[in-house]
Amino acid sequence: MRIERERIDEHNQSLLKDHQRKFDFISSEIKNVDSIVKQLINFQVAIPSWALGTGGTRFGRFSIGGEPRNLEEKIQDIGLLHALNKSSGAISLHIPWDIPENPSEIKTLALQNGLRFDAMNSNTFQDQPGQTLSYKFGSMQHVDRAVRKQAIEHNIEVIKYGVELGSSSLTVWLSDGSSYPGQLNFRKAFQNTLESLREVYTALPANWKMLVEYKAYEPNFYSTTVGDWGQSLLYANKLGDKAYTLVDLGHHLANANIEQIVSLLLMEGKLGGFHFNDSKYGDDDLTVGSIKPYQLFLIFNELVEGMDARGMDHAKDLAWMIDASHNVKDPLEDLLQSVEAIMISYAQALLVDRKSLVDAQQGSDVVLAQNILQDVFRTDVRPLVAEARLQGGGALDPINLYRTKEVRDHLIKERGSKTVATGL
Repeated sequence: MRIERERIDEHNQSLLKDHQRKFDFISSEIKNVDSIVKQLINFQVAIPSWALGTGGTRFGRFSIGGEPRNLEEKIQDIGLLHALNKSSGAISLHIPWDIPENPSEIKTLALQNGLRFDAMNSNTFQDQPGQTLSYKFGSMQHVDRAVRKQAIEHNIEVIKYGVELGSSSLTVWLSDGSSYPGQLNFRKAFQNTLESLREVYTALPANWKMLVEYKAYEPNFYSTTVGDWGQSLLYANKLGDKAYTLVDLGHHLANANIEQIVSLLLMEGKLGGFHFNDSKYGDDDLTVGSIKPYQLFLIFNELVEGMDARGMDHAKDLAWMIDASHNVKDPLEDLLQSVEAIMISYAQALLVDRKSLVDAQQGSDVVLAQNILQDVFRTDVRPLVAEARLQGGGALDPINLYRTKEVRDHLIKERGSKTVATGL
């Protein structure tokens, strides 16, 4: 389904007067408002191909109906999101859940929907139908060289698909680890994993990156072979200049200082990408910004500061992606909410008075430093984000238009009420 340009224009016209009043108010308080709006327009967040259906937990999955039945329909759904918010201009594929049968046609369809292909994602945390060897006891860490070889070959296959689609990075998340003491030799598991990653790294095209994602626990609960940012950084440093750490917000132990992790990885030039979600207890994969919006702002504060210190392009030099599971919401509405939360936090980080903050830090003025950040966090920057959407050709209120046009009902009529998307 598509929402015609005329419908978006009509929607915007009905809200324009109220929006203009709010935008004029915040603009009067900001010196470089045009520059900030331009940065917001350029900032794009990739949508994962596995997040377009209703997600679930190990206790159940409740399909919403109208879910995409194939990769083509997933691309169309992301194209719809991008038409509404103009900030979802990339798709991240998961193989083998979404193998492109005809890469050339898929690439053309993506371009028609204003999309490019972000990082490719491999999968060695599940056994697939017809798979020769099992990953029950790990993949790249496995004691059996044949299992490791199978995992290596799968990752190289994913790279080949990515090359055909125009991607330029591979994300490797390994569920490898152990659930009981004595099950695993930690040192040998690390060495096996490093050896396996090196073979995949060697297969990377010259302009590609490898993003090594870490997770503290789950599905293994005693140890994880890439368990934290230090282990990921260790792999990345040993692999070479094209290897980086990928940070997923939900992959930390409770109350981890993720903003500090981000700052240090940027300092070392080894932060490669971000997976956005939110959580209350663990890897909950909730809507971005729904639980800890202040933490999200603090993370973006460090991202902006650290990237500017290295002269990095906010929009292009890191891989930005949502990684969430939508069990009780319409997944498209949830993704619109998540992108909005990301853009709000990014906009707030752009407003931080860096010179005043540095002066406060250098003067050990703790109260002033805290106030500088919290004053910005308490600023309603939604009119800035809406203006960026307006100038980019999107809708002033994407969810409102999505509901007004009864998009989900149309998708159910087109695809059926029992469709189940591949992925989570």
